[in-house]
Amino acid sequence: MTLVYVALGGALGALARYGISGSVYDRMGEGFPWGTLVVNVVGCLALGLVLRWLQVAAVAPEVRPFLTIGLLGAFTTFSTFSFETVALLQEGQWLRAGLYVGGSVLLGLAAMIAGMALGTVLARAGGAA
Repeated sequence: MTLVYVALGGALGALARYGISGSVYDRMGEGFPWGTLVVNVVGCLALGLVLRWLQVAAVAPEVRPFLTIGLLGAFTTFSTFSFETVALLQEGQWLRAGLYVGGSVLLGLAAMIAGMALGTVLARAGGAA
């Protein structure tokens, strides 16, 4: 049954991301990724709040995965990345936190470039230019 809650939360999170980022882009324009920035910052704020609230709240067991993995996971994975980084820092694991941040950014950018290049090759091989 937990999968159903995660899926429902995921659907709602994706719709929220689409709506909020689109609304921000409508207001601010698309010259800078304002929509993504707003979603990522709001997602970090929301995940921090929810995680602390869940430590003291008496809630059904399905609520945690619905909110954290489903809703906020689909809304933004940057919030999870930020939480994991803060957790490493709070444990005094500064080097690991730095490696995680640097590795995530650099490897993520490299993977994006590689994926785009591969997509271009596959599109050309399939006849699409």
